[in-house]
Amino acid sequence: MSAVPALGADPQDLAAVETIVREAGTSFYRGMRILPADRRMAMYAIYAFCRIVDDIADDPAPFETVLPRLIEWRVRVEAIFAGQASTPVTRVLLRATQAFQLRQADFEAVIDGMQMDAQNLIVAPELATLDLYCDRVAAAVGRLSVRAFGDASPNADAVAWSLGRALQLTNILRDVHEDAGRGRLYLPAEYLDAAGIPHNPAQALAHPGLPGVCKRLAADAHGHFADAAEAMRRCDKTAMKPARLMGATYAALLAVLEKRGWDRLDVKVRVAKWRKLLLALRFVR
Repeated sequence: MSAVPALGADPQDLAAVETIVREAGTSFYRGMRILPADRRMAMYAIYAFCRIVDDIADDPAPFETVLPRLIEWRVRVEAIFAGQASTPVTRVLLRATQAFQLRQADFEAVIDGMQMDAQNLIVAPELATLDLYCDRVAAAVGRLSVRAFGDASPNADAVAWSLGRALQLTNILRDVHEDAGRGRLYLPAEYLDAAGIPHNPAQALAHPGLPGVCKRLAADAHGHFADAAEAMRRCDKTAMKPARLMGATYAALLAVLEKRGWDRLDVKVRVAKWRKLLLALRFVR
């Protein structure tokens, strides 16, 4: 007797989704292999959705041509929750949604975040706007993920809230120099103003007060990592294994950034492969 495919989905759809994740060249593909097949494929489908809409938002084409493509995905999300799907990704997402009670509002929030990025260059957002952006592009993904991991409790949502912000702030700190080259500056206006730093990305990069702003935002990230760890202790231990691994990996990245220093933002950093392996071994037990 042949095994039932993950989520009861068409094997060709599963293969198409897995190909999107594998070809993205991210450690996410290997990291999610610790999950049982149904949950792993749900996570691959969530990642594929996020990757597709992120690529749309990153398109340098005028926003007027990008917006219809984002709207198309809003329509597809609505269709999923009406029980309809027409592409490999949406068909697997439909199965995942039925299996793990994924929520329409979280998919829509991800698209909202991508639209924020596509519609206008984000430059020195106010703290409230930055927090909203982090919630949409990271915490909303977390709220989908914890359900696929196996915990749909309010405490799991609290993990997503804090860990999403910790991960996104770490991404922002990692990419300050690269983002400035694209005319973007995700550091909050209030922190820049307190240090007397102009909001122009190129001028901000050259300002002697910028390391202090990065250090301040890193402290915020540390606080969110701590809050996420506390919330995880109130969740299903097994379900939180992938979240703990993601949190530990990004906390390690933040530590490497801090060791490099905030006055060398043009120097790219990464977590060593051996360290990632040790983290994986620690959290898959």
